[in-house]
Amino acid sequence: MKIISTALLVFSVSAFAADYPVLTDASPEQAGFDMNKLHRLDTWVQSQIDAGYPGMNILVIKDNHVVLQKAWGYAKKYDGSVPMATPLRATTDTMYDLASNTKMYATNFALQKLVSEGKINVNDLVSKYIPGFGDTPTDKIKGKSTLRITDILHHVAGFPADPQYPNKNVAGDLFSQDKKTTLEKIKQTPLQYPPGTRHIYSDVDYMILGFIIEAVTEMPLDQYVENTIYKPLGLQHTVFNPLKKGFTQQQIAATELNGNTRDGAIHFPNIRTTTIWGEVHDEKAWYAMGGVSGHAGLFSDTRDMAVLMQVMLNGGGYGKVKLFDKKTVEQFTRASKEDATFGLGWRVNGNASMTPTFGVLAAPETYGHTGWTGTLTAIDPVNHMAIVILGKRPHSPVADPKSNPNVFESGLLPAATYGWIVDQIYGALNSQ
Repeated sequence: MKIISTALLVFSVSAFAADYPVLTDASPEQAGFDMNKLHRLDTWVQSQIDAGYPGMNILVIKDNHVVLQKAWGYAKKYDGSVPMATPLRATTDTMYDLASNTKMYATNFALQKLVSEGKINVNDLVSKYIPGFGDTPTDKIKGKSTLRITDILHHVAGFPADPQYPNKNVAGDLFSQDKKTTLEKIKQTPLQYPPGTRHIYSDVDYMILGFIIEAVTEMPLDQYVENTIYKPLGLQHTVFNPLKKGFTQQQIAATELNGNTRDGAIHFPNIRTTTIWGEVHDEKAWYAMGGVSGHAGLFSDTRDMAVLMQVMLNGGGYGKVKLFDKKTVEQFTRASKEDATFGLGWRVNGNASMTPTFGVLAAPETYGHTGWTGTLTAIDPVNHMAIVILGKRPHSPVADPKSNPNVFESGLLPAATYGWIVDQIYGALNSQ
């Protein structure tokens, strides 16, 4: 287990000059962790790597300190379906595809900033920002005309989970592999249920939110978050489309082995067929949105993620940088009355259904998100603690492409949900 020194992190600034706390390094023992218990987690994760899980990075912050930062396994283990003779090892600097954690650390961060600045109100109608968004006479289920941003954030807007716009065989008339066309297809996407009657987690919701941010800021989503959020914070490894912005494949963890084909089970126009490495895995983000979408597309490493999580723990700022205010943080992370596991976009540890995500030891106020490629963030304001797990479960063969193309041979054991890992970290606290 890597023990962090007491030196300041390279991305920190002097705590004496800071308006908000900044991260410094501390050993696990200094932060109140039992090293023998933490070593069990280390041993178990390594056993999963030995059993075939391709790679994982974990970072823990506690009381404004980075107390654990480690990489296991490989950034790239396969060329197509063939294991590499010399796999590329993961390091603590390896960048990962954040998948749906993009929703929080790009889209939500942007919205929280714009709300705090008074440029957006979550009770605004979606149609205020997206012309032509609304009901049509032929809609079987109506409600688009009255949808508010808060409905989108709570995932109660009525949209289906995944229309698969770039896959013509599934999308049909909603097919799109062009961003401008995709916006029009989103407007045409039929509601699946009357708004407000159900919670259906939907990528469409966050694609819409990304378009709203672009309308308000009058710039692409990636330019807005990279220039007004990440750069002021000093982040150097948090970007959309990293290969277009000076990064190399060797700095990034690879994902699916044979493009988006699930080892030959899926086909659609222009589908990638070689190992995805440095490009967003998500099909809608890549084909239908040019790699930049409100729901997926962001890459980062654990060090940068630590700063972003600390911003939330700080109530909206880091060092001398203020992004949003504490009131906005509380507004976005408060559990909704309708479903205690949903805040405004953030998932909240509101009841036992979130145990697979946050475990049983985190405070009920803990919030965060997961990502399909194998990512988790958990932010606990009660214990002033946060955890980021960056993994890459699709970087292994599909177990049975015909029966279920989304189950990979390297999938962690059933007991090894995110919550199990989170509980091992909490369980190593001497106060537990």
